[in-house]
Amino acid sequence: MALSAALMDTPVKYSQLEDINDDFEQIDLEIIRHQHKLSKDLYAKRQKLVAQIPNFWALVFEQAPTDIDEYIQPSDSALLLTALTDMSVERFELPNGDPRSLLFRFEFSENDHFENKVLEKKFWWRRARDGMDAGYVSEPVQIKWKSAEKDLTGGMLDLVHKNWVEDPAGEKKDSETKKALLELMEKTPLGSISFFTWFGFRGRKFTAEDDAIGAKAEEELRKKRKAGEDIPDEDDEELDEDEYEYEVFPTGDDLAVAIAEDLWPGAIQYFTTAQEDGMSDIDFEESDEDMADGEEAPPLKKVKA
Repeated sequence: MALSAALMDTPVKYSQLEDINDDFEQIDLEIIRHQHKLSKDLYAKRQKLVAQIPNFWALVFEQAPTDIDEYIQPSDSALLLTALTDMSVERFELPNGDPRSLLFRFEFSENDHFENKVLEKKFWWRRARDGMDAGYVSEPVQIKWKSAEKDLTGGMLDLVHKNWVEDPAGEKKDSETKKALLELMEKTPLGSISFFTWFGFRGRKFTAEDDAIGAKAEEELRKKRKAGEDIPDEDDEELDEDEYEYEVFPTGDDLAVAIAEDLWPGAIQYFTTAQEDGMSDIDFEESDEDMADGEEAPPLKKVKA
């Protein structure tokens, strides 16, 4: 290992570096907790204000940075522009739980694609039992599509949800649902997957029980590092090779973090940029009632900063 070789001729141990890294991580988590406490009332105030602006969140998504926009297909964008009425992000395990856990809530008006008025998705931050690995865990969200033709995920999300209902622990290796899901995944290019497939992200196979045990193990590891003991490196080869075999949105956790840490806090800036880049007031203030009988409202343009 290159790192081990680099430390061979120094008095510094790998455990000392990891100990410093642990301390930085704890500071980062404390900053998130404190920031949440200071800003939650301001976010609530902003939410009430922007609720009075038609198409606010649609225009925010239109200005989304590349690490979010790359997952939004033209058909997704059209639906968001016409039906997304509200959005929020909550660190739902605070004040006492892990500040990295996230809850996303999307509200929609009547539309041609699905019956849901609200789509909510939770991301729990959980640890492995050995305390040496951690990541996001989520559950598939069912979208009630009005027809197969209106399903923007091409049936993929339905299969993910069905597979989760049949095998929530992900222990069964073979089933007709899994076979159908794999076949659909194989013939669907990653670059063409709908944003709404994100609601099927499952993430790591860490249970709440694993996390409780892992929290204690993690604390023991920290104590050993502070005592100067060497801790064996995590062996990636021992990770479950099939963990992501049925994951339809492998970067779902990255997208969740991007929305929570960029789009959500920067919503006003993104909306303002949309206006500065050529969106006229009528684009976000005009309602269907203002249009002449039989006249359709022009679609909003895709504008990039």
